[in-house]
Amino acid sequence: MKLKKITYWVCTLALCFIFLYSAQMYFFNTAMMQGYFENLTYPSYIVIPLAVLKVLGVGMVLWRKSKWLTEWAYAGFFFDLVLATAAHYNADHGIFGISFYGLLLLFPSYFLGKYIRD
Repeated sequence: MKLKKITYWVCTLALCFIFLYSAQMYFFNTAMMQGYFENLTYPSYIVIPLAVLKVLGVGMVLWRKSKWLTEWAYAGFFFDLVLATAAHYNADHGIFGISFYGLLLLFPSYFLGKYIRD
């Protein structure tokens, strides 16, 4: 049980760090990030709303008072990471970026969180 709890917290905190790091990049380097989004064929107007949703998602994953909202936060993280990995792969950046590693952290965080915290 102790190993599962440690694994859960390491994966969850690393995942939250990835999302908070990307959100701060979106907030403080908005013009640069809008250029990246346009190069990856995503609309640039979603940069700030996506940053806000990432911060709210991290809050929900750590707070975990509403199971329904926590499920939605993890679903949003999943889709964000899958689409980011696919976009970088299609732009010939390779598949093994930070979004791929975030995807690997997402699954133990989600399933161990259901086991430990619910």
